[in-house]
Amino acid sequence: MSPVILESVLTCPHCGYAQQETMPTDACQFLYECCNCKALLRPNPDDCCVFCSFGSVKCPPVQTQHGCCE
Repeated sequence: MSPVILESVLTCPHCGYAQQETMPTDACQFLYECCNCKALLRPNPDDCCVFCSFGSVKCPPVQTQHGCCE
């Protein structure tokens, strides 16, 4: 089993700004404010969190195939 990656680069779909963030291991992150344009990001309809929608790495529960927010 691969180690869980906790760092992900979130890229704003509005302005393209990218910021490295540490993902929480005990909760989903539903909202994220872009540091550049201040847009409030929410997950896409089929995703559990902003990291799964806009991150370079999926959230820890999805990485371990346990599902998010169960």
